[in-house]
Amino acid sequence: MTQVEILREQSATRGRYTIRLNEQMTDAELTWATLADGVIAADHTSVPDAYRGRGFGMLLVEYLVADARARGLHVVPLCPFVRSQYQRHPQWADVFSE
Repeated sequence: MTQVEILREQSATRGRYTIRLNEQMTDAELTWATLADGVIAADHTSVPDAYRGRGFGMLLVEYLVADARARGLHVVPLCPFVRSQYQRHPQWADVFSE
């Protein structure tokens, strides 16, 4: 059985989500920068070629949305992939800021 875990790492000004697959890190990540109190900018998403086509990018964006909602954050979608997913999912409008 495949086990996927998303981890959050955070400093005062930067953060990222990473994916661990079956207890092995994948180097798939979504990074963000803190812009202001309660506002972050999702600025980069990367999935290594070996993991493409498995939906890892979407898993990272879904986790970003859920985490932002839980923490009361607004997200500025600077990353083209995050922006495209936001545009496809109007139900996330409460989380994203242009």
